[in-house]
Amino acid sequence: MAAPVLQPSAACLRYLRSSTVFHRSSLLSSAKPISYQSRHSPTTATHQTLSRCSTRSFTTTPLRHNWLQPARPETKKSMYGRPRMPTGGSTRGTTVVWGDYGLRMKDHDRNISAAQLRVAEATIRQRLRGLRYKMFTRVSANIGVYIKGSGVRMGKGKGKFDHWAARVPVSRIVLELKGDMHEKVARDAFRLVGLKLPGMWEFVKKGDPPVVGLVKLGNGVTLQSLKEARRPVEPKDKTDESQSIIPPTNDVPPLTVSRELDPPLKTTPSVSL
Repeated sequence: MAAPVLQPSAACLRYLRSSTVFHRSSLLSSAKPISYQSRHSPTTATHQTLSRCSTRSFTTTPLRHNWLQPARPETKKSMYGRPRMPTGGSTRGTTVVWGDYGLRMKDHDRNISAAQLRVAEATIRQRLRGLRYKMFTRVSANIGVYIKGSGVRMGKGKGKFDHWAARVPVSRIVLELKGDMHEKVARDAFRLVGLKLPGMWEFVKKGDPPVVGLVKLGNGVTLQSLKEARRPVEPKDKTDESQSIIPPTNDVPPLTVSRELDPPLKTTPSVSL
């Protein structure tokens, strides 16, 4: 019993037409497919057609995110600038989210180049070699840095591209680690990374309180208390305006800077025998 012949779909026919499988006798004549049944058996022709349709010239697998350079180049040269200070009390990016341990900037904001971030990543991989862990990056080097040569006069453009950099504000988590490791091992790995990166860094764990600027929340410090005035002002009706002025208890007048304005010292007459 002969196997039923499977007809290719419309999408497969369009693909075969684009691959020049169809024979065109002339520009004015219509395209006519080559008869596979006259040369091969129906089963062989069906397998050849399906094998061509199953081949794809593209992939649906997403590319790995590269945190050392942006996916698209800059359309406009970015200014060097500095990170914005969250004056509204934002705590975003100051706590560990995905991992168990993190590395947080401590002193002040700065721009970190992609080369320095690459060295930090290589340091962690070398220190945790042989361990099962996962590293998460919380920043991305997406700011272009443009420089000019020394001795170049002012004007005539911003300069040529030099490297990518990341704007890291104060108290921002840069790296996170998660895996089957002891806390001392992760602390030592982040200690080595802190020696490679510029600035001062601190080791944080998951569950640590967030930070607003340089102030850590907790131990009675809340976000609402930070937004309030630091020095409470008493109402005017409760203040005693008739306060007595207490005179100084010392009878000796204070000495001035100039010697000429000082009062003459009282001397006692000497008694001669």
